[in-house]
Amino acid sequence: MREFLGRGLARHLTKPRERGRQVSTSWPGALAAAIRKGDVLLVEGNSRISVAIKYLTQSSWSHAALCIGDALGPPPAGQEAEILVDADMLDGVRTISLGAYSAFNTRICRPVGLSAEEIDRVVAFALSRVGHRYDLKNVIDLTRYVLRTPPVPSRWRRRLLHLGSGDPTKAICSSLIAEAFESVRYPILPEVVFERAHDPACADCYREVVRIRHHTLFVPRDFDVSPYFQIVKPTIERGFDPHTLTWEPTEDAGAS
Repeated sequence: MREFLGRGLARHLTKPRERGRQVSTSWPGALAAAIRKGDVLLVEGNSRISVAIKYLTQSSWSHAALCIGDALGPPPAGQEAEILVDADMLDGVRTISLGAYSAFNTRICRPVGLSAEEIDRVVAFALSRVGHRYDLKNVIDLTRYVLRTPPVPSRWRRRLLHLGSGDPTKAICSSLIAEAFESVRYPILPEVVFERAHDPACADCYREVVRIRHHTLFVPRDFDVSPYFQIVKPTIERGFDPHTLTWEPTEDAGAS
């Protein structure tokens, strides 16, 4: 019954809203040239469920996908290469082309310091989950926040997103990617605590210890605000020169 109800809600909640869509801030060619294997692509969605996610996270980002580069090899003739893995409410964990999000406002978040072998392990982890179902309990739990936006105190919003059944054969977009990076012990927003160093030569010394948070606690915005991910702007990456812009004349300019 929950599975049936969840799929019905998913079909309704993933329909785009008639108003409120954000246009892309990057030319598709520039986005394709800038994104790399291992990058996280954040998406500002315009569906009903996106409204709830953006409200609860107080962020523009409602979805996340992992770039897998050429891991699947060349595409069939006439088809666009599938270079992203994400978790979709209807299709589950899937591979898709970059073109699926080229018309949306997006942001590239790039991990720093990982070797090519470690990036391959992150990608392999995500690809091993392809075919898993989306955690539809997450859909049911979020539905109440779509129909009417509640005045939820900020300190409770993240707790409200610690949702889902916990079934390892199911996933949501940000938790899938967080778990992939956890597999190589790469931090996103870890808990940092200070413990005594137990150094006989320094009785008052403390050491900084990083604790990995559970992957179900991560949301798309965490990759944006993480100090361990670099923000990549495709327009700047391809070489931006403000002097080449053609500006529309203004009345003030004409008068001068």
